[in-house]
This record gives sequence, C-alpha cells and structure tokens, in this order.
Amino acid sequence: MRYGVVGTGWIAKSFIDGARQLCGADFSAVYSRTQENGGRFAAENGINKVYTDFSEFAKADFEAAYVASPNRLHYEQSKILIENGKHVICEKPVTVDPEELRELQALAKAKGVIYAEAIMYMFNPARDLLRDAVTKIGRITSVHFDFSQLSSKYPAYLEGKLPNIFNPALATGCLMDLGIYCVYPALDLFGAPEKITACSHFMESGADGSGNSAFLYPDKLVNLTYSKLGQDRLGSQIFGDKGTITIESISKLTNMKLIENNGKVTEIIGDVPKETLMGYEAKGFEEFISNPGSPYYEVMSLRALQVSKAMKEIRNISGIEFPKQVK
Repeated sequence: MRYGVVGTGWIAKSFIDGARQLCGADFSAVYSRTQENGGRFAAENGINKVYTDFSEFAKADFEAAYVASPNRLHYEQSKILIENGKHVICEKPVTVDPEELRELQALAKAKGVIYAEAIMYMFNPARDLLRDAVTKIGRITSVHFDFSQLSSKYPAYLEGKLPNIFNPALATGCLMDLGIYCVYPALDLFGAPEKITACSHFMESGADGSGNSAFLYPDKLVNLTYSKLGQDRLGSQIFGDKGTITIESISKLTNMKLIENNGKVTEIIGDVPKETLMGYEAKGFEEFISNPGSPYYEVMSLRALQVSKAMKEIRNISGIEFPKQVK
C-alpha cells in the first residue's frame, strides 16, 4: 500500500515504522505546513516528496493517507482526502464532534473508500483476549480504567509556552488525548451506559489537564480517570466476584493479568512494542481496503460514532469547550 502522511510528529513516525514492519508499506509523500519540517521528516523516514499545499498533497499519487495533525484539522483534511478518492486512517479523536464523523462516514461510503479511526484498542489482537477474560471473572459490578501520563510538554507549559496539546483552540486537552482510551473499552466491553457523570480540572490555558467520568449501568459502575499532569503507577482493573483483571496500560492493552479469588495469577498478555501496536492499525486498515464489506469495519465505524457521542456528552457535562476557529 502506498501512503501519504499528514503531520511530522513522533506519532507519525511510529505509524510509519509499524506499517513498514508489519505490512511492508510504502510511504511516498508527506504534508507539512513548512518545507523545513517536512523536509527533515522526509529525510529521516525515507519519503521522497514533501507538500506544503494540502490540495496538491490530496491529489498526489498515493492510495491511502494517515492523518496525524492537530485534532481541529482532522475533519477538514480527512474530507479533502476522501473527496479525492483516498482511503483515510485518522488519528484519534477522528473528529471533534459526532456530526462531523457521521458526515465523513457517509462521504467515504459514497466515494467507495475506507475511513477509519487510528485507535490502538480496536485494532489490537489483545482486545479479543480481554473480552474473553471478562467472561471468566463472574459478575462485574465495578470497573476502573485509568490513563494518567505526565506530559512531556508540561515543562514547556510551565515556562509560559503553549504546546498544542494544551491549546483548546486546537480541540485538545486531556480527555481528547488520553481519556478516549478509557472510553473505548468501557463502551466496547459493556455497551452504552444509562447515565454519564463527569468533571474536569482546567489549566490556565483553558485546557482540561485532568478529569474523571462515571458510566452508570443497571448492574455496574465504570469509573474513568485521566490526567496529563501526573503519572499513574497502578493501571486499570475490572472487578468480578470470581476474580480481577489488571491492565498495566489501558491504551496498549499490555501486561494484563487475570487474578482469581484463590490467588492464582494467569498472564493474559505481556508487553508489546509501540511500533508493533501501530503496525496492527496499518494491517487492519489495509485488510479493510482489501475487503470493504468486512463486518468488523462496520463494528469499528459504529463504535467510533458511539465513542464520539460519549466524548461530546462528557465535554458538555464537565464544561470542556473549544473555540470555533483556530486563532
């Protein structure tokens, strides 16, 4: 598969490395706002062509695009690419609002192309292992999913700078960056809740630096916590009356264990390199392109919309707002 890449950050490099590792993917073009950044990234990653005009990039000779630009740009850039007949895998959150997602899903269907969210959870083979383990721990009444990771950009913020991840004008912040990794397994494992409650802690920039949400079901409570201002050391847990599942990384689904009430510990999965996890995204995406009628593609599309709706509800409840235009 021949790809074009939107963005020049570390996540784009991880996707390239993973796609080459698992799929032998060919990356022929990169879009960047500046020739300098684009040229540097292209040289470092063996890419021949750099574009600074997005319209020209969208018409270039590649079949699929990986979009890793700031959240605010996902909808507009994905739409242009889809209109030009490109398959698109876009970093999470795939769009800011569910209405945008519905529109692009319909447009992709009309154009006969694949449009998917680059979310590790749904492409990860460990998802099936987790879903199976959940059936072995009896009646589940309590769940805690946590993704709290001290941001590498936080020192710059403290120095008075405004990194993209802490700039609400780009539709970023803790929920959109990390909280989504908790929302996905909650909805995928347990379905839509009867009620959602949420609150957030805001930084001076207006971005949410940390927050929590509670998903209330008739038979269980699923608590989600997320922060970019501190580092989690305990991970996530699913509590059943016959055992407990521990998950060191909810984003990567790594180092998962099933602990029975008698103390017996069974490893579900150990560690997996980040590039391999990104490679699973590329592999699954290419399988959708080869088999556009895939039932799992429909599952993923529906789940993405379900998550987008829940994310918007959490933002509304907790007061997370994004300016309409980037300043």
